[in-house]
Amino acid sequence: MTTTTIRVLIADDQAMVRQGFTVLLGAEPDIEVVGQAVDGADAIAKVAQLAPDVVLMDIRMPGIGGIEATRRLTEEPGSPVKVLVLTTFDLDEYVYDALRAGASGFLLKDASAAELAHAVRVVAGGDALLAPTITKRLIAEFSRMTKAPRGPLKDRVAGLTQRETEVLSLIAHGLSNAEMAERLVVAEQTVKTHVSRILVKLGLRDRTQAAVFAYETGVVRPSGS
Repeated sequence: MTTTTIRVLIADDQAMVRQGFTVLLGAEPDIEVVGQAVDGADAIAKVAQLAPDVVLMDIRMPGIGGIEATRRLTEEPGSPVKVLVLTTFDLDEYVYDALRAGASGFLLKDASAAELAHAVRVVAGGDALLAPTITKRLIAEFSRMTKAPRGPLKDRVAGLTQRETEVLSLIAHGLSNAEMAERLVVAEQTVKTHVSRILVKLGLRDRTQAAVFAYETGVVRPSGS
């Protein structure tokens, strides 16, 4: 059985961080660090050159920062690269902008080797890093920054079926496909089909964008609001 190797690019302006993550990920049999970038502009150039599957992107870098680099990479038509944002603080205000820019999730820089490898695999697999409680809190907090549901976005929800809207709500609450299947009493493959259709109909890249979309349009309200 052939195992696909996940190609990773590490973008951070601190050499020690880049080297540390390179060593940690290099120990994983299914992950290969194909390059390092010192800032956002370098990351964009290296992605074009090396075609990584996942970019570990620091937010605060000189010149073109991680948010703008993420936006440019994910808005490219047909671009398969996924961005996993790196941050020092679990409530970094810039993480909200990174999620909106198209990041598939975020990871704290003090994550363990196992957490780092898991995050890379989850994002590379086309899923989003939504399971940790801290991530759900971030998305909920991010949504509070939006004063009211954005009209043009809200109009797009009308194209979803009732079941798809329900699945979108469950995505925003961080449920996995297996958990949604159990909640809705359907097969997991059926849930996967619903998720795929939701992403296509709404023009979204992954579950993280779907969760943010759900909050922005009022499909889901943050706890306590």
